[in-house]
Amino acid sequence: MLVRIMGAAALAATLASPVAAEVSNAARRESQAVPGLQQPAEILVDRWGVPHIYAKSTRDAFFLQGWNAARDRLWQIDLWRKRGLGRLSASFGPAYIEQDRAARLFLYRGDMAAEWAAYDPIGREAVEAFAAGVNAYVAQVSAGERPLPVEFRLTDSKPEAWAPEDILRIRSHALVSNAASEAARARTVCKAGLAADAVRRRLEPEHTPAIPKGLDPCDVPDDVMKDYTLGTGSVSFAPLAKQKAAEAPGAVALSQFLQDQAAEGSNNWVIAGSRTASGRPILANDPHRPVGAPSLRYIAHLDAPGLSLIGAGEPALPGVSLGHNGKAAFGLTIFYIDQEDLYVYETRGDAYRYKGGWEPMRIVRETIEVKGEAPRQVELRFTRHGPVLKSDTPKARAFALRTVWNEPGLAGYFGSSRMWRAGSWAEFQTARNRWGAPPLNLVYADDTGETGWAAAGRTPVRRNWDGLMPVPGDGRYEWAGFLGDDKLPVVRNPAAGFFATANEMNVPAEPDYPRAARRLGFEWTDPSRAVRIKEVLAATPKGTLADSMALQTDAVSAQARRAQALLAPLSSDDAEVARALSLLKAWDGNEGTDSVAASIYETWVVKHLGRAVVRKATPATVQAQIGASMPDPVLLWLERQPREVRDPLLLSSLRTTLDELKARLGADMTAWAWGRLHQALFEPAAAVLADPQLAAQMRIGPLQVAGSSSTPRAATWRSPDFRQTAGASVRLVLDVGGWDNSMAINTPGQSEDPFSPHYRDLFPLWAAGGYFPLRYTRPAVEADTEAVLALTPG
Repeated sequence: MLVRIMGAAALAATLASPVAAEVSNAARRESQAVPGLQQPAEILVDRWGVPHIYAKSTRDAFFLQGWNAARDRLWQIDLWRKRGLGRLSASFGPAYIEQDRAARLFLYRGDMAAEWAAYDPIGREAVEAFAAGVNAYVAQVSAGERPLPVEFRLTDSKPEAWAPEDILRIRSHALVSNAASEAARARTVCKAGLAADAVRRRLEPEHTPAIPKGLDPCDVPDDVMKDYTLGTGSVSFAPLAKQKAAEAPGAVALSQFLQDQAAEGSNNWVIAGSRTASGRPILANDPHRPVGAPSLRYIAHLDAPGLSLIGAGEPALPGVSLGHNGKAAFGLTIFYIDQEDLYVYETRGDAYRYKGGWEPMRIVRETIEVKGEAPRQVELRFTRHGPVLKSDTPKARAFALRTVWNEPGLAGYFGSSRMWRAGSWAEFQTARNRWGAPPLNLVYADDTGETGWAAAGRTPVRRNWDGLMPVPGDGRYEWAGFLGDDKLPVVRNPAAGFFATANEMNVPAEPDYPRAARRLGFEWTDPSRAVRIKEVLAATPKGTLADSMALQTDAVSAQARRAQALLAPLSSDDAEVARALSLLKAWDGNEGTDSVAASIYETWVVKHLGRAVVRKATPATVQAQIGASMPDPVLLWLERQPREVRDPLLLSSLRTTLDELKARLGADMTAWAWGRLHQALFEPAAAVLADPQLAAQMRIGPLQVAGSSSTPRAATWRSPDFRQTAGASVRLVLDVGGWDNSMAINTPGQSEDPFSPHYRDLFPLWAAGGYFPLRYTRPAVEADTEAVLALTPG
């Protein structure tokens, strides 16, 4: 049963039965021995590619999760490990030496005993078993018993064996902030003053940054975050395609890095049974990250004595990050706690000034293996605060990052290990108190009817600065530990009957919470998604699963209303501008694929309006650095200007927007449908190495997609070609207590193999706003089973 978002009545009828009537009882059966497995087990793969793992022990369940992750995503998880550990050069050659060196700066180098102890007691068993399962599959591939994924052939490389510690030591895949924005703010302030930075980035609660005493913002160089963006960035195979070692992957420009980071949000909400048609809670979650092939997420189901867990997570990690355990459901979005600081030092050689003396940097010498060449020796420098990102010898300055990554218990998303068996509000609170990174809005619902929200994440305490600018590293600006348990906001059984988050500033104000004193963070995302989600939930007294699915794929932009208010009094003698004004004023804000107004609005507000405002509001010295800015601070600036300032900007930028659309889509404005511009086309990074036939097989799409970054159906697009770059690859809508009714999607499919039926099978469904059933009980799973893997110890 593939469910598309259709009329609510039709969808409700489709969902009436938890098992599809057309299900075939024929399922492919395979039997095989797996070395390392301790007892016989089964993996039932359903028709959507979801593995349901049935094992006789939790150890075997996690072992088979690792084995199966390698079966479906070996190239992806192997690259995840190599990128995170700084081992790309060993497989791909000298073009990746700098990226490897940068990545190694961000590895966890602390006490592993403290690291293991920070997670759930089952966590170590899970990690060790998962790594053993991956290694078992890698051994089968090396022995020729399992196929080598095509990407290894394209790169002339081999998968490597995993150590359990690898999974935890890699920190740089998790989202934390705001060091990059600190650097951008320092550069903006140096060139144009604090006022210009307000056009670059909105601060909430409203706040005016202060330049820390002892900081010269002009000491911060333009490339101070180069190692950070390089070491945390994705892997490009363009150097291999060009076969030129000199063309090594470059660091992303800081402004682009910050825009990409802002696109990585999420939606989640929980609805109490009192506001649902079934009387059971509903929990919905759709994390927003880069979209592509393969999917960033993977859906899996683990069932063993003492463990019953289903949901989505990173394929290289054991367990799931969002889902349910048969008793309670949990979901996440980013909650923007400020977890980083950039420190500036006065240096003398490899020493830096600290509290009146000179403290030596710690120098770590490491060997980078290089394919086809001699190994390289590199030096990594660390201060007491963290890795040195940049040294400016002529100015006797160095710059280092302090980040929560350096603390025990901060492996990305692995704090979810305490959620896997949580079955009560108290256990949920224990899990959130121990959560590290990334910082999250956690939503919760259980089969007793309990619902709620809690902010979670390791939270530095800054007593004498706001965290918005780099600070001197001489001892005057030190973290005073971290906020203790229960010091982050929480709402149990919300009075409204629902609670929703979408990365907006949602820290409660005084007297409910000491927001001003705790200063959790000031840099949040545009609240437009949250505004739309909350207004729909408030207007739905008896919600259904169909309602939540429709809301996850809703393409109405609340942001557009702000722009419409600015345009309302305007007119133009230019006939084309007048027509565009008429379309925008009458528009309902729905960015469907057939909407002409959506094409005009998105092109205008993202590409042209921001540049016009930046040119007007900031000196020329900083305009290139800020670029087009983001719509939220741009609209805020315009809302605060008199009409004589803003009206000419609105009209002139609208004119240049129409010029671009005419060049792209032709003179007929009625043909400017948003779907002609805004499309999803997924091309794996390694496809640049493939021959035309294989590259075509690896390519997925294009298909037209609705929405944008400002709609609940988050669909961020890139400026040159409007291609979607970020959004929800996975969506879950969970019926709490009626688990077999739950729904999911994961684009483009569960497999990374371009020849697998599960490589692209979910892509059209996702693009159309559709879902499939996420079965949980064994009878329901068996009814939808496509293949049975009967596994025995090897």
